[in-house]
Amino acid sequence: MSEVKILDGGFATELEAAGFHLQDDPLWSARILHTNPQAIKDVHARFLSGGADVISTATYQATVEGFVRHLGVSSEDAVQLLHLAVTLAKEAVEEFCSQNKERKLLIAGSVGPYGAFLHDGSEYTGSYVDLMSIEEIKAWHRVQIQPLVSAGVDLIAMETIPSQKEGEALVELLREFPNTVSWLSFSCKDEQHTHHGEKFEEAVKIVNKSRNLVAVGVNCCAPTLISPLLTAANKNKNPDIDWIVYPNSGEEWKRSSGWQGRKIKNPLTVSALRWKELGAKWIGGCCRTTPSDISELRNIL
Repeated sequence: MSEVKILDGGFATELEAAGFHLQDDPLWSARILHTNPQAIKDVHARFLSGGADVISTATYQATVEGFVRHLGVSSEDAVQLLHLAVTLAKEAVEEFCSQNKERKLLIAGSVGPYGAFLHDGSEYTGSYVDLMSIEEIKAWHRVQIQPLVSAGVDLIAMETIPSQKEGEALVELLREFPNTVSWLSFSCKDEQHTHHGEKFEEAVKIVNKSRNLVAVGVNCCAPTLISPLLTAANKNKNPDIDWIVYPNSGEEWKRSSGWQGRKIKNPLTVSALRWKELGAKWIGGCCRTTPSDISELRNIL
């Protein structure tokens, strides 16, 4: 494994390229766990072949309550779907490593923000935290994190978190899982602020005393925002905790019309060396990035 750990890319992008219609689905990629689990494993395999050291489970929008509501399954069956997501990732890793024994790979259990379950666009504002206590946020996430931990992920990926408050709740919740490590990745609306409006350089401070966090950073934003965000926040981050960055392709999501604009040419590689200079040790892609983007990233790092 290189000094930098290479993450995978846009999971839903690959599923859509394979013909699955996910837009406006309240379960997004997680529905395919129920309808076509082999397709999930196939996407993992493509990112592993592209050079990813870390693959994330297809659980960003997978929640027990969401499965019960939108699939009509029991709570017990919903938990089993979360377990299945981990099993599929493990199988993909085992099959890949049978032919590539030198690779050291990790499975991250993806945990999205509460707003992803709400499916109302609030995952990009974080407005819901204004009406929730820290304990309420913890109670929500605990139900998803517990099955991922018990299924044996290598770490928990708390990602696309739009507010400092939700981040604080997650960092507190991790204390209940002392043997589990994690990363915390915020979503940001500009070169200074989380989507909820806090200064990113202040938000990253919440991880500094955590014993569970291996990385903190930003994902699901334009690649051009990464360097300014890290530059401003470097002075506030515990040096023992790495930076993690995995931006989108450069296109912008509009709830009314989908993805707009053009993909930046080589969206990850154009700035990845600068991100590495700024201290990023975990680098990958988010929405609209592909296995070929990950392959190019691995080649330069």
